[in-house]
Amino acid sequence: MPDNPPLTVDYHEGTIALRGLDGAVDGLPRGGRFDPRDHALRWEGFAYADVIMWLHRSGIPYVDRARRYETVQLSCKIRQDPFPHQREALDAWLKSRRRGVVVLPTGSGKSLLAVLAMQATARSTLVVVPTLDLVSQWYEVLSRTFAVDVGVVGGGYHDVRDVCVTTYDSAWMHAERLGNRFGLVIYDECHHLPGESFAFSARTSIAPFRLGLTATLERADGRHEVLHEIIGPVVYRREITDLSGRYLAEYDVLTLRVELNDQERAEYDEARRIYTDFVRSRRIDMGSPGGWQRFVMESSRSADGRRAFLAYRRQKQLALCASGKMDLLERLLHEHRTARMLVFTEDNATAYGISRRFLIPIITHHTRAKERAAVLAGLRDGSFNAIVTSKVLNEGVDVPEANVAVVLSGSGSVREHVQRLGRILRRAEGKRALLIEVLSASTAEERVSERRRDHHAYR
Repeated sequence: MPDNPPLTVDYHEGTIALRGLDGAVDGLPRGGRFDPRDHALRWEGFAYADVIMWLHRSGIPYVDRARRYETVQLSCKIRQDPFPHQREALDAWLKSRRRGVVVLPTGSGKSLLAVLAMQATARSTLVVVPTLDLVSQWYEVLSRTFAVDVGVVGGGYHDVRDVCVTTYDSAWMHAERLGNRFGLVIYDECHHLPGESFAFSARTSIAPFRLGLTATLERADGRHEVLHEIIGPVVYRREITDLSGRYLAEYDVLTLRVELNDQERAEYDEARRIYTDFVRSRRIDMGSPGGWQRFVMESSRSADGRRAFLAYRRQKQLALCASGKMDLLERLLHEHRTARMLVFTEDNATAYGISRRFLIPIITHHTRAKERAAVLAGLRDGSFNAIVTSKVLNEGVDVPEANVAVVLSGSGSVREHVQRLGRILRRAEGKRALLIEVLSASTAEERVSERRRDHHAYR
C-alpha cells in the first residue's frame, strides 16, 4: 500500500464516507450518495461491510479510518457443551456471513448461542436488550463466562468496553458514538428493533457481524421484515413444539371458563349493546387496522360517543375481572400450592387487587429494581409459591422454577401469549409445565382468546 493512498473510509455521524474516488466506478454498493459538502460518497453506517468488500474486490488501496472495534480473544472461564439445536443455529449463522436472525423458544438457550457466536467472531461485541433487568442478566452471564471486564451503557452507567451490554433506548441515544466501536452486535429480543428509533441505532452501526435473537419474530405491523435489511435473514428457526420434552419442559395448556353472575351479565349485556350499537351506526370495522383509532375519534365527538366509549371500557372490565375468576383463582392457588405459579393479568388494577386479596407479591412497571429482584428470588427459593404481574414479566425474565402460569386476562397478541407460556418452559428434571387460561364465558374475551392462541404451541 502506498504511503498516501488516494482513498479513505471515514465514519461521521452515523454514516460511512468514501473520499478520494476520481471519476465514475462500477459495482459500488447500493445506497451511496454524493455529498457535495466534502466531495464524498456517503452511505448509512450499516453499509460499511459492503463498502470494504467492494474495495477489496476492486484492489483499490485505501485507509480505513472508520473502524474502531478490536479483535478480541474471548477465553471462557466456564465451558458448556451446546445442544444440537444451538450448534445448528450457530453453523447456520456462520454460513450466512455472521449476519442473521435466530428464532428459538424461551428457555432453549439463546444466551449460550450468543456466547458461542462471540467466541467464533472474536470482535468487540455489543449486546442490546430491551430492559435494564435484561442488562443485569446479560452482564452476569458475560462476566461469569468470559475473563474480561464487561461494560454497561444505560441505567446510570456509561462504561464502554470491548464486551458491553446496553438497552435499545441507550443504543439509540448514543448511536453515533457507539456506531463504529463494535464489530459484532447481538440484538436480544430483536422483534423490538424495527421501531423507527431503535432501527436508527442499527443503521448507524458499522458492525459487519450481527445476530438477532427472538422467540417471537412476527410483529402485527409487519415491520419484522425490516430485520432482513438491518440484521440479516432468518437463518435458523425452531418452535416450542420442536424442542419440548428434550430441551424444554413438557407442558399442558388448559382453558377454563367462568360464568358472569346475574348482575355482571345484565350489566355486561347492556354495556355491550350500547357500544356495538354506536359502532354499527358509524359503520366502524373494529377488526380493520384503523378501526380502533376511528372509534376513539368518533366517540370523542358527541355525548353518545362518550357514552359508547365508557360502555366499551365497562364491558371489557366486567369480562376481564369477573368475580368468578377470583373465586377460581383462589381454588387454583390452593390446588397448586406446592408449585411455583405466575399469575398474569391485562392491567395493573386487577393485579393489585389480587395481591391484596390473596397476599401474594406483585411486580408491575412501578416495582423498583431491588424489590423486583427480591420477589423473583423469593419465588426461586420457595419463599413465595406465587406472584402476580401484569405485562412486565412477559419477556426477559428467567425463573426456571416456575411451572404453572395462570392467564386471568390478556390482549389478543399471539406474541404475548407465547411469551407467557415461555416463562414456565425452562427444563428441569421431572418438570411438566401447565398454562391455565381463564375466560369469562359468552363475552368478547373468547374471541380475544382465539386470536392469541393462533400459534402451533397451542394446537
